[in-house]
Amino acid sequence: MSCIIAIAGKGGVGKTTISAMLVHYLLTIDKPVLAVDADPNSNLNAALGMEYEETIADIREEAKKKIPENFSKSEFFSLRLEEAIAEGNGFDLLVMGRPEGPGCYCAVNNILREYLAKISKKYQFVVIDNEAGMEHLSRRTAADIDLLLLISDPTMVGIGSAINAFNTAKSAGIKIKEISLIINKSKGRLDPDKLKLIEETGLKIGGYIDFQDAIQKNSEKGGSVKAEIASLAVFDSILAMTHQLSLRGRKAEAILS
Repeated sequence: MSCIIAIAGKGGVGKTTISAMLVHYLLTIDKPVLAVDADPNSNLNAALGMEYEETIADIREEAKKKIPENFSKSEFFSLRLEEAIAEGNGFDLLVMGRPEGPGCYCAVNNILREYLAKISKKYQFVVIDNEAGMEHLSRRTAADIDLLLLISDPTMVGIGSAINAFNTAKSAGIKIKEISLIINKSKGRLDPDKLKLIEETGLKIGGYIDFQDAIQKNSEKGGSVKAEIASLAVFDSILAMTHQLSLRGRKAEAILS
């Protein structure tokens, strides 16, 4: 049974970088790991240092034109999505892509949700990089989530966005075992007013990730985080955060200490 970790936050707070770093760290605990880029505006593949050829949106467009004879729609999607998974070193990547036309987001989300329910059993961990507005959770991309990490920078705008995401998650009808707020790009603890605002919502702070200039510059260039993860102090923050969440292989649990 796999542990499903969803990561969300407004644009620019570093959720994709953290998603990639978490994938690399989880590989040191157990393999394999499935990384899911569920943000049409994201570049999780670049942060992971790998390429992909097809997306779920591409396959849906293909299916709209013609499904081969002797294939049901379900069989076609299962086969083609298997082919669309990009294989990395100890982890795989599945990319949602950018749907075309109105109403296509829901259709692609439905495909992703159904497929994740089948494929996740093959992996020890599934890390989902969600889009900024939490639309994927409200559309129920994943039926059950072991851990939802809400990423924010230290600004009031970022924290407000995380709180809105927290409220959306609670009302989305999804079973989420734990929800934790991670303050990224931190240069110290939050001031009392921000801490009070977070406390009043019932949202728990799971950890702080120190601001790292080298990581920031690398992210702005669209580079991979793999080279930096073992050498910079930000890895220590991810390491501590993951241990605090007590992720343990097949147990599929994320328990805040």
